[in-house]
Amino acid sequence: MSASSGFAMNTLPSYIDHTLLKADATPEAILKLCDEARRYGFYSVCVNSGWVPLCIRALEGSGVRVSAVVGFPLGACLSEVKAFEAAKAAECGASDIDMVLQVGALLAGDESRVREDIRAVVEAVKGKAIVKVILETGCLNEEQKRTACRLAEEAGAHFVKTSTGFGPGGATVEDVKLMRAAVSPNVQVKASGGVRDLAAALAMIEAGATRLGTSSGVAIVSGVGGSAGY
Repeated sequence: MSASSGFAMNTLPSYIDHTLLKADATPEAILKLCDEARRYGFYSVCVNSGWVPLCIRALEGSGVRVSAVVGFPLGACLSEVKAFEAAKAAECGASDIDMVLQVGALLAGDESRVREDIRAVVEAVKGKAIVKVILETGCLNEEQKRTACRLAEEAGAHFVKTSTGFGPGGATVEDVKLMRAAVSPNVQVKASGGVRDLAAALAMIEAGATRLGTSSGVAIVSGVGGSAGY
């Protein structure tokens, strides 16, 4: 994709959830993330839920939102715990909740458990935040990816998302296309995991992604390759 294809390059920052999810992230690193998001006009910063209050304070008046991950990165905690974390993050000001689905339950074919796990989070933040469901596509075959998309939509999620960045593989153009085709126009697609440069970002958008999760947002909008992965 290029400017000549009709994509307005000046809108690229609004696609980006500027991300820092590492265990060793310090307050200084989180504040740097917020400063970059404010400076470049990214859609949001994406952080672990414990950093939401700091981000809300740092981004006050900027228009940059805060996304919080829950049940991260495994998705295997109790649904009640996942829903509680989501509710607390939303109370602290997070506008987006990026939850990891029950991957093991999906692999076992337990559709009801997967659906109700997602629904618990959706209901916990209803009217306060939108919910993105992380599929961890590197663990799934094509049929399982389609099933996960269907269950996420049935449970009321607003986005389906490729990867945590901590599991096997990351976002691919093929997966974004599959996920876009597997949900209705009411559900959007977020590409995350390995989106490190401008070419990759534009390829994901062309495939159907309306949000990009990346720690390389500055490099992407500068049009150069980033060295830090998500």
